Amino acid sequence: MSETHDESLGSIILHHVTNDLNHNFFELHLFGYDISITKHVIMLWIAASITVSLALYGTRRYRKSDSAQPKGLSHLYEILINFIRDDIVIPNIGKDHCQFWMPLISTYFIFILTCNFLGLIPLFDLVPGGSSTVTGNFNTTAGLATITFIAIIIAGTMKHGFLGHWKNMIPSGVPGPVLIILIPIEILGMFVRPFALTMRLGGNMTAGHIGMLAIFALPIILSAASIGIISILLNTGIYFLEMIVSFVQAYVFTLLSAVFIGMAIHAEH
Repeated sequence: MSETHDESLGSIILHHVTNDLNHNFFELHLFGYDISITKHVIMLWIAASITVSLALYGTRRYRKSDSAQPKGLSHLYEILINFIRDDIVIPNIGKDHCQFWMPLISTYFIFILTCNFLGLIPLFDLVPGGSSTVTGNFNTTAGLATITFIAIIIAGTMKHGFLGHWKNMIPSGVPGPVLIILIPIEILGMFVRPFALTMRLGGNMTAGHIGMLAIFALPIILSAASIGIISILLNTGIYFLEMIVSFVQAYVFTLLSAVFIGMAIHAEH
């Protein structure tokens, strides 16, 4: 009886932290590919809409006048953009390349942060279709990491030329026999970077929700209703911790993307 009970409880937890493709809001197939509208697709649309709206609202005064003074939300948006520029982009990519790469890096941070915070809204956890956090879906994080992978190649090619970018992967003056070992390692490292970005963001965002659901399930697992109050108090603390984790994970993904792009640009260093 207990084994069956544990299995059902485990299936409930997995249902809430994985992407359930059996709940499609709109069935859609194109050229044999399933591109149905799922819960996570809708959450991505919401996050993208919020990201674009913040950018338009936060810069509306500057579009009217270059000398305009930001107020309210525009001022907060300016503080956030200055933080991304001064603490992430310039130190890692360089001031000369800041203007070109700033839109991508700032979009990363705001979009991922928005996705993470949307996952903390209990409403999305009640909607069927899998995890309440879209950044806990590895398809989402893999897509973001793929953009970084392409950006690395573009950055290196723009700075050093197509052949120069690939030549910079191998240090100069390396003996021929060592190249036999070094070249495969460098090629492997090129793909490890986006893989690490994918797993780090997806894993960390999924782990937090697994922990919260497991703590909520303590009264059921231990068959003790009195633990329910303790479970709620613990989850309240973890909820606020998850807010910090959401910010940190958005920062780490954005920072590492800027570091990798900067390494491609400043390969001589």
